[in-house]
Amino acid sequence: MNEALSTSMRFDAFFSSAERHLPEALRLIQSLVEVNSYTANASGVAEVAQKTVTAFESLGFSAKFVPCLTPDTGPHLLLSRSGSGDPIVFVTHSDTVFPPEEEQSENFHWDERSEEGRIYGPGTIDNKGGTGLIWLLMKILLDEAPQIVEEHAWLVAANAAEEIVGDDFAQVVSVHCGGRARAILVFEGGPREDGQWHIVTSRKGRSTWRLDAIGRAAHAGSSHASGINAIDALAETLPKVAAWTSDKENRTVNIGHIGGGTVVNRVPHEAFAEWECRASDPDSLAKADAFFESLSGSASNEAQLISHRTGHTGAWPGGVDTDGLVAAWQKVGEEIDQPVRPVARGGLSDANHLWHLGPTLDGLGPSGANAHASVRSEDGLKLPEYIEVSSLVPKAVLNAAALLEWLSLSFSEMAET
Repeated sequence: MNEALSTSMRFDAFFSSAERHLPEALRLIQSLVEVNSYTANASGVAEVAQKTVTAFESLGFSAKFVPCLTPDTGPHLLLSRSGSGDPIVFVTHSDTVFPPEEEQSENFHWDERSEEGRIYGPGTIDNKGGTGLIWLLMKILLDEAPQIVEEHAWLVAANAAEEIVGDDFAQVVSVHCGGRARAILVFEGGPREDGQWHIVTSRKGRSTWRLDAIGRAAHAGSSHASGINAIDALAETLPKVAAWTSDKENRTVNIGHIGGGTVVNRVPHEAFAEWECRASDPDSLAKADAFFESLSGSASNEAQLISHRTGHTGAWPGGVDTDGLVAAWQKVGEEIDQPVRPVARGGLSDANHLWHLGPTLDGLGPSGANAHASVRSEDGLKLPEYIEVSSLVPKAVLNAAALLEWLSLSFSEMAET
């Protein structure tokens, strides 16, 4: 084992393996992208999952489908490969944010533009390209470290509804793993900037809130004084909500949806606002949440305010276990001229729900841009989602070699203790 995991790991052979299997990886990604798998398109999500099963069965994985608890969605997919110990978990998702009508109206489909080095299409970077990269990584490991593959348990977990709020996928994975994983490796897109790969080491937590204002309707001309304006109550309160944005605490508040009233000659008796708050520190998020909860009561104009939290996702704080993974990725990155830069992200991913199972790293997918965008403008200022083809081979090699490096260090640490 030490010989197989020595620092002279056959990097040239790793690159050769990746190049050899790249055409098949691209065919896999294309087959997934060509199926609409909008989260609410249950049959499309199921078809993507089945195509993923077909691709991974040839690598020795067996499939299990688990119903998603969100209504009208496809199944979660668990692909297992037997071995000893807690599984090494590769995380991706089968769904996208694009309804079939949007793909059709925007003429948004698999669009390979070799002169740009890009492939455009729904899910190319989020996250069907990530699924293809997992497949390519496993092909490298089977070619160059088959004994290591046989020794460990592996799990490819594909969320059916990652693009909407919900944590039942994490529960499914946790039960399957018995509450523990050797590592959680999330294959969301990983940008390459100034020659460095961004590897995600933590993510903010988020809470979402709704504030309802209940006033009293009246004729705005003849009985204005007898009314209680619900919109005025919101206008007085929302600046206090927005003030909880804090650079010092790395906390943001975004008031994203406001509504109320009917016509201008009627004092509005109802109004509402919705917002989200994100923070890296759970205590910082909790402080903001406590304030938002305290808003319930009477406004200065006697409108009644009702505040309630509509959702919550805990932060993934990173930490020592993540640092150990990062060290392996950085070490190998330097050796193969693919330097790695650890970054914290404000966006959510499955890492927020799964990190408690074991050491976690995110952003391990290929490079690309414009996730969730489908519009291409004539002036080129708007471009749809795309993947950079040139990123697939080096990122797959980096991940494969760094994972082997980390496994070697991990075994050494276990032996010492």
